[in-house]
Amino acid sequence: MQTWDRMAHRSALRLGPLLLLSLCASSTPVSLLRRLGEHLGQIQDSSSPSLSLGPGAVAIPKQGWLEQPLDPFNASDTRSFLQRYWVNDQHWTSQRGPVFLHLGGESSLRSGSVLRGHPTALAPAWGALVIGLEHRFYGLSVPAGGLDVAQLRFLSSRHALADVASARLALARLFNVSSSSPWICFGGSYAGSLAAWARLKFPHLIFASVASSAPVRATLDFSEYNEVVSRSLTRTALGGSPECRAAASAAFAEVERRLHAGGATRSALRAELGACSPLDRAEDQAELLGALQALVGGAVQYDAQAGVPLSVRGLCGLLLEGRSNRSRSAPYHGLRRAVQVVMHSLGQRCLSFSRAETVAQLKVTDSQVSGVGDRQWLYQTCTEFGFYITCEGPRCPFSQVPALPSQLELCEQVFGLSASSVVQAVAQTNSYYGGQTPGATQVLFINGDTDPWHVLSITQASGPLESALLIPSASHCMDMAPDRPSDSPSLRLGRQSIFQQLQTWLRLAEESQVRSRA
Repeated sequence: MQTWDRMAHRSALRLGPLLLLSLCASSTPVSLLRRLGEHLGQIQDSSSPSLSLGPGAVAIPKQGWLEQPLDPFNASDTRSFLQRYWVNDQHWTSQRGPVFLHLGGESSLRSGSVLRGHPTALAPAWGALVIGLEHRFYGLSVPAGGLDVAQLRFLSSRHALADVASARLALARLFNVSSSSPWICFGGSYAGSLAAWARLKFPHLIFASVASSAPVRATLDFSEYNEVVSRSLTRTALGGSPECRAAASAAFAEVERRLHAGGATRSALRAELGACSPLDRAEDQAELLGALQALVGGAVQYDAQAGVPLSVRGLCGLLLEGRSNRSRSAPYHGLRRAVQVVMHSLGQRCLSFSRAETVAQLKVTDSQVSGVGDRQWLYQTCTEFGFYITCEGPRCPFSQVPALPSQLELCEQVFGLSASSVVQAVAQTNSYYGGQTPGATQVLFINGDTDPWHVLSITQASGPLESALLIPSASHCMDMAPDRPSDSPSLRLGRQSIFQQLQTWLRLAEESQVRSRA
């Protein structure tokens, strides 16, 4: 079932092209948000070096591989793939101790998943073994055979949950974990949903779950995202103000004016915003406006996190910098500087807003040159979740671009999936998992009210066995990040609540162990 580091060298060779391509990849709204998330993860990982226990000891973390069935729902299909995992046993004190299983999501799962933040910071208190499990089709856990549609039919949350169940049993055998040891799943964002669903679907294997920023309700038209962004730009606690929101709206209006002016004005706009190619096509102009929305949304979604290029406070400072001269273009110049900050931070010389290039990149089926998971995640949005961020309502301060038809068209262009099939897939996902009323027990849902994704999660407890925690002024998955001196009192209090909930669960597990031995 399992193999070890004999695969590490070959897998590392596969990673090079992926990292290279990220420097010149598309700057569509979704890809820009994904790259911001990847960037923050890399920054935080760089502060978590591997640990050594002394001369001759094995470095922590250890990397391993599980041989998993490609199609876990068809016993006659013998094909398999190698799934990567990480192990940190530095704090593990007993084979009867708990196991904290950190689930990966729609990107590579790095060693930092078992070295920093939650769940690792919680492990010493209970002598827990910490394991990180990478999601199939992401990072180095990509099955052989490429990423064509025939292969991607084995990519879904249901397949991922089957991997969790299989890995849970295999890892328990591999590390000789006691059958009475409680396994607790952790995850953030999509992986947070997986953590909750793992407890929902496999309560006999997963004792409890901690689900951070978990969007458990699939939705086709995610207009609420920009509504939260709009509110956040006005919040003084984040460094926002009504003037900042108005400046953002004015900046987008100026971008649209310059796009529509054409000629030299549009050419100057291209140079000022770092576009790699001309902005003459309407579809490319829509890509630009969507990417600018994602830039502002990213400042809110990842507000105040370590390594974030722009926080709400920083963005508002740029947008309002020239307001004293009452120039119509002052907010636009602030937005332009914000673009430059993000470009520099992501190491990009220019940003591609070409719709044709976006489609071409997403059609690449070679896993070694297809980007950092964009094709795979698009497939999951088309076949399960939707999550298409739109800006078509009066409460959205940005350009009113037709984002939903454009996103649905991508599903058709890249995978041949009709809009009606996407609508049906979203409905089926909510029917299968229960949306925002999943009915899972011993799950703690954690969200920050700054995070636009919290509106798709669970923010109020539905009963004594399903807990919820909404942390004021916290952004996406902020509770999982390593502690910092600058952390707000509400974030510190939130982490204490997580600790106390784990304490309650593990006391129940311990009482159950005592009864079983009696």
